[in-house]
Amino acid sequence: MANTPTPHWQPLTALPLIASVIDGELADGQEHYAALLATRDRPHVLDDATVERSIKLHTEQQDFLGVFAEQLERWRNEQPTDAQHRELDRLEGQLDRLRAVLEDILQLAAELKQGTIERVLAKSDLELGIEALMRMTKGR
Repeated sequence: MANTPTPHWQPLTALPLIASVIDGELADGQEHYAALLATRDRPHVLDDATVERSIKLHTEQQDFLGVFAEQLERWRNEQPTDAQHRELDRLEGQLDRLRAVLEDILQLAAELKQGTIERVLAKSDLELGIEALMRMTKGR
């Protein structure tokens, strides 16, 4: 996160707000991954701009995970109540899941990027024909 401003650290009273942000990002990430996964066998339905936006957005989210983790750690040092301590534990697990989902999204997006409609249209008829024949014989 080069050249980023110093985060505005939140008081422990903001725990529910930050929890909803983390939970929301995880739910959105899981939904986005499922949508990308549905296009794995037909990446040509995507265009370069869509895949690039996905990569940019999820890379930025990935870069921000450290801020969330540090915020949770700072709250641990503020002597949270037992309930707050349990919520911090839960959120650390959510961050781990979010980290994994973002990695999955970025990996899948890189794969899909190779087969976008622009990539297909840039191929010659010969290349497309050979690829079609290879797909037909792949199962044999």
